[in-house]
Amino acid sequence: MAGQVLGAPLILDARIRSAVRIKGAEAANVAAGRARFYVEADVTALIRGSNAVSTRIGYVADLPLNERGREPKLKKQRVLLFARPVAGRSDQIQLAGLDGQRTWAPELDALVRGLVRETIAADAPPAITGVVNAFHVPGSLPGEGETQVFLQTANGAPVSLQILRRPGEQPRWAVSLGDIVDESAGPPRANTLLWYRLACGLPRTLPPESLESADPATAATAREDYTLVLRALGPCA
Repeated sequence: MAGQVLGAPLILDARIRSAVRIKGAEAANVAAGRARFYVEADVTALIRGSNAVSTRIGYVADLPLNERGREPKLKKQRVLLFARPVAGRSDQIQLAGLDGQRTWAPELDALVRGLVRETIAADAPPAITGVVNAFHVPGSLPGEGETQVFLQTANGAPVSLQILRRPGEQPRWAVSLGDIVDESAGPPRANTLLWYRLACGLPRTLPPESLESADPATAATAREDYTLVLRALGPCA
């Protein structure tokens, strides 16, 4: 959903008024198991968008058929639409992807609206494009130390990871947005834009050139701490 929200400059809450199946040459490239429809819908809410949109819109959608190969029942269905505006036509939109129409559900609505708020915020977390450098500094006690990982971002904004080790305790990690390292920030909450940026943007292993230390032991600890962060985040699903 984060990928869809980021890729759709226009997100609408709408109710389908009518749907007409398109056949023949105009539907020649439709994927198997789907059918093409021209849909008209009444807009009930503009969730994201800077362009004026008519209260009634039209769009083309390639929608999955049911298990019997029949057309889905679309009339009066409430949907979320992830789309792009059509220049000069406030009554037309273009879906931003194959699944640009999704059946409305309260959980989906809440997730999408939360992601939109985070995406348009002035301090929105940037896309992660790589690792600049990483190092581990041992503490004065056995088993004590700190690993810092500085990340490369699409807009150049500073983002870093900190992993703290204390004797007899589980390692703790945090992510900082900005030049000041904030060890109290903690990990990101699941299903937030920051979680998505990290889980889906971090490389699966620390690049060898990013490790500053020539000492094999501290380099191994830095790699181990980085793997700990990846496991805590979970897969980019």
